[in-house]
Amino acid sequence: MKFLNGDHRWCVPLPLLKVAWMIVVTLILLVTGTMPALAQGPDSMLVGGDSLGKPTEAKEDCAGKVGKERALPARDLLCYCSQHCPPDVINSTCRTSGFCFAIVEEDESGEIVLTAGCMKREGSEFQCRDSPNSRFRRTIECCTESDFCNRLLQPTLPPTPPTTGFFDSSIHRMTLFAAAAVFMVLFLILMVMLYIRYKRQEACRRGKKWPMRDELIIPGTGTMEDIMEEWQSSGSGSGLPLLVPRTIGKQVSLVRELGRGRFGEVWLGKWRDEAVAVKVYFSLEEATWLRETEIYQSVLMRHENVLGFIAADIKAARSGTQRLLITDYLEGGALQDYLRAAAIDGRGVLRLAYSAASGLCYLHTEIHGTRGKPGVAHCNLSSRTLLVRRDGTCAIAELGLAAVFNSETNEVDLPASQRLGPARYCAPEVLDQSLNRIMLPSFLMADIYSLGLIFWEIARRCTCQGVVNDYRPPYFEVVPSEPSYSEMREVVCVKQLRPQIPYRWNSEEVLRPLSKLMAECWASNPSSRLTALRVKKSLAKMAEAQDIKIP
Repeated sequence: MKFLNGDHRWCVPLPLLKVAWMIVVTLILLVTGTMPALAQGPDSMLVGGDSLGKPTEAKEDCAGKVGKERALPARDLLCYCSQHCPPDVINSTCRTSGFCFAIVEEDESGEIVLTAGCMKREGSEFQCRDSPNSRFRRTIECCTESDFCNRLLQPTLPPTPPTTGFFDSSIHRMTLFAAAAVFMVLFLILMVMLYIRYKRQEACRRGKKWPMRDELIIPGTGTMEDIMEEWQSSGSGSGLPLLVPRTIGKQVSLVRELGRGRFGEVWLGKWRDEAVAVKVYFSLEEATWLRETEIYQSVLMRHENVLGFIAADIKAARSGTQRLLITDYLEGGALQDYLRAAAIDGRGVLRLAYSAASGLCYLHTEIHGTRGKPGVAHCNLSSRTLLVRRDGTCAIAELGLAAVFNSETNEVDLPASQRLGPARYCAPEVLDQSLNRIMLPSFLMADIYSLGLIFWEIARRCTCQGVVNDYRPPYFEVVPSEPSYSEMREVVCVKQLRPQIPYRWNSEEVLRPLSKLMAECWASNPSSRLTALRVKKSLAKMAEAQDIKIP
């Protein structure tokens, strides 16, 4: 045995597995080795052999002679018959050219019955011999000396054979079968235990620690990047964060509030001396917290342009129960705040637009397989739900209102709240309530409309001919800062207005094709809009044409 890093859980030596297997095989042979005796039946242990069940070499015949053939009668014999009488018998007398016989036997109830009759000559030599495999005790004697000689015969029952095991009755056979069933169950349990020990042994050989049930699976050391890398599967990106929810909430400390939204507050937190974003949901938003946690924990729901999920937790506080969602912290904050703070160049425009389209394309795509990903429509896309990294790329956040396609039932799974995203970014079919809510492509096209408006916001902050416009949200000229759904319906559906594209954008190599792309995204007819994959490829071609490197 060897110990690993002072841990008292030891690796099981391989010889122990071999010994256990030999013991199991020996037990099987011991049980199955008795089955031939059972197949012979209890009669194999009656008189007719010695106490060990071996047949005797000689047996005294019915006339008391050993090893001599019985003489057949010179004429027909008259025999006394009882229970073994032919149909035409008269006065219990039968006639035969063979033998007279008398039988004493024990019936099923244990009663002793004496019978007599006539035996034909054919086969009489065999019938006058007792079968050692008889089910019940029985003795037969034959005679040919004179008429009615079987009246003088007095056969006696053989003595009760001694019990040589527990195979001498049907009850014992049932006991054997029950014991065999129990043994098989125990055998299967033993095999499972041996397999677990084998896996633990393999882990020990590789120098890894086998996790026990009560252990935390949060490593004690290492940066968050190292831990998340370890929790990923081998290069596929399909691994899930495996933090223990009941413990991480106690390990995260809140530093300062970053902002407030529709569903709660966002705080800068510290975990293992690294910055994380902690979203504290309002008490009435439990359903949204559950929904967003469920979607983030979906298999393969990890992408560089989707906000990285770390853990979800429920924590007690003075004001009540806090529901926490812990994610990566992106230094740039919301895209809206990022654009308001500074102007960007053509390279920055493409990096922001391409990363946003790439994240949305990943959400929209359904990945098939045993570890697949459902198709997801965001349904709340805006410049407030896109976060910016330090390198100028975006990541999509806020999945609480997302619609998920269930391929097994071929249905769209919608959140219970049935709430809509911000009115300013809602597609025409959402505002006039003509959206087909049972088809996922309808929700996907609504996301594309919102993406077109976000492209317009990004392009507006690009330096063009030495001019930079101040940040403004879409439709800022025609609706107030917090427009209602009815106001947006009037502007988008009735008047069919769209954000204005300045003429000077046509002179900019990046903004000119981007203007055409955003116009195709916010088309009134959903079927005329581009898919997220088409938008992503178009942006990649634009970057290639300008020799701009994008991630």
